[in-house]
Amino acid sequence: QVQLVESGGGLVQAGGSLRLSCTTSGRTFSTYTMGWFRQTPEKERLFLGAISRSGGNTYYADSVKGRFTISRDNAKNTVYLQMNSLLPEDTGVYYCAAYGGPYHLIVVARTPTLFSDWGQGTPVTVSS
Repeated sequence: QVQLVESGGGLVQAGGSLRLSCTTSGRTFSTYTMGWFRQTPEKERLFLGAISRSGGNTYYADSVKGRFTISRDNAKNTVYLQMNSLLPEDTGVYYCAAYGGPYHLIVVARTPTLFSDWGQGTPVTVSS
């Protein structure tokens, strides 16, 4: 099992940028595929993207492709979500999640229910 703690959320104007971090502890970080999700004010949890164990591959939802970038530093046990060109509809609570099984990144990204460990979330508000 892995423990996850997100940070970096806050208030930003539309068009601005934020970088979220998710630091982990517990089982070896490099054995996890990592994902980012947003929970909307209506409590819907949306998949944003994921990164492979090595960091060599990423997968994004169409809604954030070209604006958001996921990266990881396995030496620091941390995954990042760089968010650019933010829109008011990006408002929500952002969660990182971990998958420690054998499936390939593409399978995990298309089956978000595979993510089994979650952080507590960090809120992001984008004002218009």
